[in-house]
Amino acid sequence: MAEAAGSREQPAAGRAPPDTAHRAEEEPEPPSLDAPAAAAGRRRERRSGVSAVGAAERFPGGSLGPAAAPDADACLLEAAKATPRRSSIIKDPSNQKCGRKKTVSFSSMPSEKKISSASDCISFMQAGCELKKVRPNSRIYNRFFTLDPDLQALRWEPSKKDLEKAKLDISAIKEIRLGKNTETFRNNGLADQISEDCALSVIHGENYESLDLVANSADVANIWVSGLRYLVSRSKQPLDLMESSHNTPRFAWLKTVFEAADVDGNGIMLEDTSVELIKKLNPTLKESKIRLKFKEIQKSKEKLTTRVTKEEFCEAFSELCTRPEVYFLLVQISKNKEYLDANDLMLFLEAEQGVTHITEEMCLDIIRRYELSQEGRLKGFLAIDGFTQYLLSPECDIFDPEHKKIVQDMTQPLSHYYINASHNTYLIEDQLRGPADINGYVRALKMSCRSIELDVCDGPDNEPIICNRNNMTSPLAFRNVIEVINKLAFFASEYPLILCLGNHCSVQQQKVVVQHMKRIFGNKLYTEAPLSSEVYLPSPEKLKMKIIVKGKKLPCDQDILEGEVTDEDEEAEISRRLSEDFSREPKLIWLCRELSDLVSLCKSVQYKDFETSMKAQNYWEMCSFSEAEASRIANEYPEDFVNYNKKFLSRVYPSAMRIDSSNLNPQDFWNCGCQIVAMNYQTPGPMMDLHTGWFLQNGGCGYVLRPSVMRDEVSYFSANTKGIVPGVSPQVLHVKIISGQNFPKPKGACAKGDVIDPYVCIEIHGIPADCTEQRTKTVQQNSDNPIFDESFEFQINLPELAMIRFVVLDDDYIGDEFIGQYTIPLECLQPGYRHIPLRSFVGDIMEHVTLFVHIAITNRSGGGKAQKRSLSVRIGKKAREYTMLRNTGLKTIDDIFKLAVHPLREATDMRENMQNAMVSVKELCGLPPIASLKQCILTLSSRLVSSDNAPSVTLCMKDAFPYLEPLGTMPDVQKKVLAAYDLMIQESRVLIETADITHDKIVQCQKAGMEFHEELHNLGTKEGLKGRKLSKAIESFAWNITVLKGQGDLLKNAKNEALENMKQIQLACLSCGLSKSGSGHADAKSKRCLEAIQEKDTGDENGRL
Repeated sequence: MAEAAGSREQPAAGRAPPDTAHRAEEEPEPPSLDAPAAAAGRRRERRSGVSAVGAAERFPGGSLGPAAAPDADACLLEAAKATPRRSSIIKDPSNQKCGRKKTVSFSSMPSEKKISSASDCISFMQAGCELKKVRPNSRIYNRFFTLDPDLQALRWEPSKKDLEKAKLDISAIKEIRLGKNTETFRNNGLADQISEDCALSVIHGENYESLDLVANSADVANIWVSGLRYLVSRSKQPLDLMESSHNTPRFAWLKTVFEAADVDGNGIMLEDTSVELIKKLNPTLKESKIRLKFKEIQKSKEKLTTRVTKEEFCEAFSELCTRPEVYFLLVQISKNKEYLDANDLMLFLEAEQGVTHITEEMCLDIIRRYELSQEGRLKGFLAIDGFTQYLLSPECDIFDPEHKKIVQDMTQPLSHYYINASHNTYLIEDQLRGPADINGYVRALKMSCRSIELDVCDGPDNEPIICNRNNMTSPLAFRNVIEVINKLAFFASEYPLILCLGNHCSVQQQKVVVQHMKRIFGNKLYTEAPLSSEVYLPSPEKLKMKIIVKGKKLPCDQDILEGEVTDEDEEAEISRRLSEDFSREPKLIWLCRELSDLVSLCKSVQYKDFETSMKAQNYWEMCSFSEAEASRIANEYPEDFVNYNKKFLSRVYPSAMRIDSSNLNPQDFWNCGCQIVAMNYQTPGPMMDLHTGWFLQNGGCGYVLRPSVMRDEVSYFSANTKGIVPGVSPQVLHVKIISGQNFPKPKGACAKGDVIDPYVCIEIHGIPADCTEQRTKTVQQNSDNPIFDESFEFQINLPELAMIRFVVLDDDYIGDEFIGQYTIPLECLQPGYRHIPLRSFVGDIMEHVTLFVHIAITNRSGGGKAQKRSLSVRIGKKAREYTMLRNTGLKTIDDIFKLAVHPLREATDMRENMQNAMVSVKELCGLPPIASLKQCILTLSSRLVSSDNAPSVTLCMKDAFPYLEPLGTMPDVQKKVLAAYDLMIQESRVLIETADITHDKIVQCQKAGMEFHEELHNLGTKEGLKGRKLSKAIESFAWNITVLKGQGDLLKNAKNEALENMKQIQLACLSCGLSKSGSGHADAKSKRCLEAIQEKDTGDENGRL
C-alpha cells in the first residue's frame, strides 16, 4: 500500500517519500530517490480553458507498488492517449511544474479500518510497519518499527546493534514532531524529495537528540505521532489504556442515544432502526454503507441477525462517522485527550485559526452550540463529533466574513475599481442563435452585476424592443425590460449601475426610449453634466443608487436636434467577420438630442492610440475594446494600458468569433487595469468561475478597488510583470489539502456505478509571475472521505490581484471529469483549518460536498496583507536581494534618488534580520515557519519547566521588551534556544527603535523627487532627451517613486508587526507562568506601555495611509 517515489523535479510540497532498499543499517542507500526513468517522463495533456493551443503538463507522483507496476504503467500509457483535460486554465507553460504519473493514496482504501481512537493507534503501532530512518549523513534506511506489548519502548529491526540498544524507551521521549522540523531534515541533501506530511521526528534524551523517520503516507505518520504523544502524556498509567477505550465521552453519549431509542429496554434494536438512527445523526451517510458496516461487524463475531446490540451500534457509528484527519487534529490540540476543554479550544482559535480577542466564555458558547452530548455541554468539553460539526460550520468557512461586508474605500474615482460586467445580458444561450430572455437581466442583477447591455431596435407599434438580431424570434419589449431593471437595479448592491446602450433605433423610437427611461427610472437616472474643473470621475459612494447610461453623444457645442455618430455595433461585427465585406468601415447612425442628453459620465468614443487619448480624451469619455484589440495592446503596451486606466474607464468585450458565447479570461485584462470586462453570464466554466469568485469580495457589491500600484498617479506597474512588483512584499501561500467529503460522481460521466478516483488541482491566478498550478495524488475508489494529506507552497508577488481556484476532478473518468470547484481571492482567505464548500459546474453550492484544508499566509518581508497571525518566513538561504533604483539620466533627479540608496538598504536589512531571527527561533523550537510566536512560547515553556513544575527561566521586562532570564544552570540545547530568542528580541528592538528615522529619510527622498514630477519633460529636453529616451526616463522616475513609497510602507508595517509580536510574546509568557513572582505591578505597567506604543504607532500609520 505504500507509495512509490515521485519524480526528482517534483516540488517540495506533496512529494512522495523516498523508496529505499531494505538493508543493514551500516549500508548506505543509493543517493537517488527518483521513480523509474521510463515512468518519470510520462505526461498527460490537459485542456486549456482559454484555447486549445499549448496544453499544461501532468503533475508528479508515484506508482502503485511493485505488484501493480505493470498494470499501472499500462494505465498510464492509455491515459497519455486520453482526451485532454478541461480543468487547467493556466496559460504560461513556463510556470507549470514537471509532469508526474498518476499516484495512488495509501489512505482510505475500502478494506481498511479507520482510526477512530487512541486504542486504534496503539494497536497499529504494536502490529508495526515499515518506516524510513533518516540519518544526518543523508543516508536513509528501511526499518520495521514496533511498539512493545507493554507499551514501554519503541523498537526497530534489522540492526547490527544489540536488541536492547535498537530501541527507544517511551519515558525518554521529550517531544514528537510532525514534519521536517529538525536539523537532520533541514540539512539532509535528499530532504527536498521527502514529503513534509510523511516526516516525523522523535526527540529524546536530555540533549534533545532526534530519531527522524519517514512514513509511507501521511496517514501512517499521523498514527505514529498521535499514538506516541498519547503514550508520552499517559506514561504513568499506560497499561490502563486498552481498558479505558470504552469510557470516552463519545461512547457515553452514544450509549444514551441508543438507550433513548431502545423503547423496549432490551439492549438490542432492529437493524432498520439502527440504520435510521445513524442516518439521523449523520445525514451524509448512505444507507447501503451503514448496512454493510453492520454486516462486517456481525461477521467478525460470527453471528447473523437483523438485530444490533448497543456495543455494535457504538462500534459502527465510530467507524463510519470518525474522520481520521479530524481525530488526529483533536488529539494534537487537546494535548492528547479525546476531547477539547475551553482552554484547548481557546488556544486552537488563537494560535491556529487566527481569531483575535477570544475569551473563555466565547469558547464555552461554541461548545454549548456544537457539542452533541448533554454531559459535554454541561461540563464544557467538545468531543470528536461536536468538533467535527464545528469545523463544518459556517464559523470555519474558508471565506473571511469581514469581506462579506463593504471593507474597501468607496470614495475613489470610478476608474479605480473593477466593475462586475455582463455581455449581451439579454441572452441565456449562445449569441448566434439564442433568443432574448428577461431572465438574463434578473440573473445578472441578482449577482451584483453593475454593467449590463441593452441592444435596442425598432419594434412594432412604435414600441422599441430588445432582441438578438441574429435571432429575432423572441424580442423583449424595451419598456418591460427596464421595468425589471428598475425593480432589481439595487437589489444586490446600492452602487451605480451602468447601462451600455446599443442604439439601433430610428430617431422616432429613440424618443420613445428616452420617455420610458425618464418615466420608469425617474431621479435614479444620472444626467448631470460633468464638471470641466474635475480631472477624475465621481466615486461609487457619490453615485450610490444612480443609473448611468453609456452611449454615443452629440457635440455639446452644436445646437442641433439630431445628428450622425459612428455605430459601435458588436453584433454587426460578427456579421462582417463572417461575410466578405469585413473590411468596410463602421456605418454612421442618426442620434436624437434627447437620447444624447441622457449620456453623461460614460460617453463612448473610439480608441486611436494612447498618446492621443492622454492628450485629448476627457475623463468622462470611455473606450470599448474587442478582446483581440485589448490583447494586442496589453502585449505591446502593458505599462501604457495601466496608466491609461488610472484615469479613464475601459470596457473589454468578448471576441466576435465566440459564437458559442464562450468567455475570455478576465484576469488578462484585470492585470492591465481594465475596469469593465464583459462576461457571458449564460456560459459557466473556468472563466466564469474566476469572475464570480473575484466579485465575492468587498461585500459582493460589484465594485473591487484596484491595487494602489495601479491607481497612484506616479507609479510603475506592467501587466506582463514576471517577477517581484516594486514596493510590494511577496507573500507565501501555504496550502495543505487534507481530505474531501461526499464527492458526487461527475454529472456527465458515462461510467456505471458511483466509484470515482478523485484528485485536487490548486490553480493560482494573478499577474504572470504568480500563475501556476499543482495537483495532489489520486485517491482510488473513494468519494466519501478521500484523504490527500499533501502540502503546497506558492509565492505570490502581487497578493491583491491573486485568486486561488480549487478544482476536484475524477482521474478515472469516461465522458466528464469535473466534480466541483471553488474560487476565492487571496485577500479573502481565512487562515487555519477550513472547509471549502464546493460549487457545481454551473456555480451552485453542493450540499455537504467539501474540501478540508489548512491555510497559512506568511510574508518574508513583513508587509502585504495584515494577517491575524505572524507574517514571517524565510524563502530560502540565499543572498539578500535589494530592490534597486533606476538611473533616469536626469542628473538633478538622480542625485536626489542616490540619497535614498542607503536608507533603502537599511530598511531591507532591518526587516530581513528580524524575519530571519524569528525563523531561527521557530526552527530551534521544532516548529515550521508558518507557526505563530505564541506557539513558540508554548513549546518553549514546556521544555523550560522542571520536574517539580518550576520554570527554569523567567520573563524580565527591560525597556518594555520581553527578555527571558535563566534561573540557574541550563543544558546547552536550551542555552542555544535562549540565545536565538535573545537575538530575535534584539533585532525586533532595533527595528522598532530606528524604523521611524529610516522611514522619514525614504519619505523625504520621495517627496523631493515628486517636486520634479511636473517638470520631467522640460528637464529631459534640457538634458537632450527625446522620444524613446525621454519615455524611458519618465518610466524610471515612476519606478523609483513606486519603490520608495512601497519600501517605506513595508518598513512601517514591519514595525507594527514587531510591536504586536512583543505584545503577544509577553502575554504568552504571562499565561505560561514564566513571569517573576511578585512582579505583577511591573508587568502590568510594561503591558500598558507596550499597548500605548502600539496604539500610537498604529494611529500614526493609519493617519498617513
